[in-house]
Amino acid sequence: MEAAEHLGIVSIIPATVAIALAFITRNTVFSLAVACFVGVLFAGQGLMGFPNLLKDSLGTTSFSWIFLLELFIGILIAFFQRTGAIQNFTKIIDRRNLTRVKTQVLSWLLGMFVFFSDYFSPLFVGSTMRNVSDKAKISREKLAYIADSTSAPVSVMIPISGWAVYISGLLIGLGSVSDQSSAINVFVQSIPFNFYAILSVLFVGLLALRFIPEYGPMKEAERRAMEEGKVLRDGAEPLMGEELTNTPPYEGIKTNIFLNFFFPVAIVISIAVGTFMAVQSAKTMEAFLAAVVVLGIIMRIQGIPLQEIMKTATDGVKGIMPAVIILAFAYSLNHLSQQLGTASYIVSITEGWMSASLLPLLTFLIAAVISFSTGTSWGTFAIMIPLSVPMAFHFSGGEISTVVLATIAAVAGGGVFGDHCSPLSDTSILASTGAASDHIDHIRTQLPYALTVACIAAILYLAIGLIFIG
Repeated sequence: MEAAEHLGIVSIIPATVAIALAFITRNTVFSLAVACFVGVLFAGQGLMGFPNLLKDSLGTTSFSWIFLLELFIGILIAFFQRTGAIQNFTKIIDRRNLTRVKTQVLSWLLGMFVFFSDYFSPLFVGSTMRNVSDKAKISREKLAYIADSTSAPVSVMIPISGWAVYISGLLIGLGSVSDQSSAINVFVQSIPFNFYAILSVLFVGLLALRFIPEYGPMKEAERRAMEEGKVLRDGAEPLMGEELTNTPPYEGIKTNIFLNFFFPVAIVISIAVGTFMAVQSAKTMEAFLAAVVVLGIIMRIQGIPLQEIMKTATDGVKGIMPAVIILAFAYSLNHLSQQLGTASYIVSITEGWMSASLLPLLTFLIAAVISFSTGTSWGTFAIMIPLSVPMAFHFSGGEISTVVLATIAAVAGGGVFGDHCSPLSDTSILASTGAASDHIDHIRTQLPYALTVACIAAILYLAIGLIFIG
């Protein structure tokens, strides 16, 4: 298992600093900024390394894409608020007098419904269910957990998602996988072995239905919400500006729930899914831009002045900026981790442990550590699939066997673990944003649940290795 160049233990210092400070200070921006600064000093880049890092990592197409996506989502949510769409959606649900359990189950189902984008899913679930959830005295941490656990874990199991296309693309040319068609077929066969993703989604449903009792920090958060009526702890800093949480409907507007809410959402879904089916690439950012433009025109037709529409759009941009700032530093830290060879170092220290029976387990654990340390699942896939899948084919004699399918699924599940619960992950940041939760509170309450699922998944990979492979 050959690893790329790295700087030894120095490679993991920035990520370790970021994660430790995030839990100690509960200030994500400060923690990420310090970690980036410490990292460039350890890398020998000097004081100017910090601004250079920001320029190199943020002046990229990938960051520009998510930056624009965030802006359009912020504007769309602000438009929803200003037209009274979310308030009316809340009233429709309120008429059904949903209990705490039913509110959580509905949030869970909504998250699975928006399967095509792990970016849109947590924001959609959080922003549309937040008022209903608050009324049911469900903590913002719990709502963020539900939104987070039905985003990446669901997307990675859907054969028509961008995740499937990406992972299958990395498989082409490995072993007996010769083209996109065979790669997708292998990916589909590996889905039942993706224990972490499957169990993460099921775990949320069982918690919502109260088959599994709350425990850890989430239990305290839920007690606070139910007994004290505080959906946020005292001193919490919600990862969404007041512009998006306290925007009242425009006076005199007659809200049309279809035109002001369901139609824009349908535009996003149809464009994202339609472009994926047509060109194998979901144009999510373009979908939100189209929805913003159409809803802006509808607002003007409904009598809202152009100046007020533009002010609302500006408020949407302001409200989303806390998340954008954290994403900017998270991208910078990820760029720095690539320069230092963080993932390569983690892989290198496990080289001597590999065997056919332990390959799925170790692959899952390594992918989980890399993704949690870097906050990126797709980056983890790009590193681990070319390293671990050829080994699996070697052990299987070039055949598509249990060791190959379990190893592919282990990479996918391990990568999702970090994307799902790392404080550096963009998906976790978006879940905190949608639920308007304190980001570190979200991570702190979610982590025990994610670790529980990861431990069960690890045991299952060990059992698969010992029973069917070893």
